[in-house]
Amino acid sequence: MTEALLVKEAGAVEAPAPGAHPFWRRLRTRRSALVAAVLVALLVLTALAAPLLAGIEGQNPTTYHPDLVDSATGGVPLGSFGGISAEHWLGVEPLTGRDLFARVVYGARVSLGVALGATLLQVAIGVGVGLAAGLGNRFVDQVLSRITDVMVALPVMVAALGALAVVPAGFPRPVLIALLVGLVGWTHISKIVRAKTLALKSLDHVAAARLSGWGPWQIARRELLPALAAPVITYAVLLFPSNIVVEAALSFLGVGIKPPTPSWGQMLSDADTWYQAAPTYLLIPAGLLFVTVLALTVLGEGVRTALDPRAASRLRIGTGAKKEAGA
Repeated sequence: MTEALLVKEAGAVEAPAPGAHPFWRRLRTRRSALVAAVLVALLVLTALAAPLLAGIEGQNPTTYHPDLVDSATGGVPLGSFGGISAEHWLGVEPLTGRDLFARVVYGARVSLGVALGATLLQVAIGVGVGLAAGLGNRFVDQVLSRITDVMVALPVMVAALGALAVVPAGFPRPVLIALLVGLVGWTHISKIVRAKTLALKSLDHVAAARLSGWGPWQIARRELLPALAAPVITYAVLLFPSNIVVEAALSFLGVGIKPPTPSWGQMLSDADTWYQAAPTYLLIPAGLLFVTVLALTVLGEGVRTALDPRAASRLRIGTGAKKEAGA
């Protein structure tokens, strides 16, 4: 739905993107977006400060504590709520006794880092291909559009399985997942940039720049990229939570992050057999993943409506949204 909405908006001839001050003023009026931004900032700070936080607790994500699990029951953590104590703030991992808090904060670093790297790669490739297709001749446009259509039909899982068969085992798995997701998932943003570029080519200031002798990439850098900033930023913010879910799904299915490197998806994969004996081991990473995706989605909607004040947020319903749309 987001892609269709942005492509539809790209077909219309619009004024240049608003400045930073109106954008921040409109964004500050959306309390849900501000709350989401605070949550995202806290998650990012937690990921960056993972070694410091684990050091304050006095634990690390890889040390085994066999004395904290009950071997008679198959490795269920001793104590209530998964072994929560002053030494282990969120309890311990079943079977191994590894500290759950340390693995969660280090897992945030891996999950958010993979999603960020994949998003940046998707934006770079999508903007480049979309601009080349929109500014090129008919042959270039047709070739790039067919390549984009083929990439749309390529599932991330198939690409991951194929890459795992040829990539050496020593290659860093988080980097590999970020590259795979980024190299496969750039197609939608490319279509948006191409549609927007075709609409902007007919504007007077772009035609004047072309008649004055500017080359295609000079026109793209000076005339098109400022107008493309709003839809690209909007889609990138909405793409970020999707990449977190993709990384979690790959790790859950066993083709993503491998132990002992912690990630939220890999923790969910290990917790599927412990949800009855140790429910906190499942609920903590699942809850953090849900809150992260929800916060990023709400923040993306806030950024979209702040960049385009004529578009009412799809997350706001009721009389308040109707009054705002009427205004």
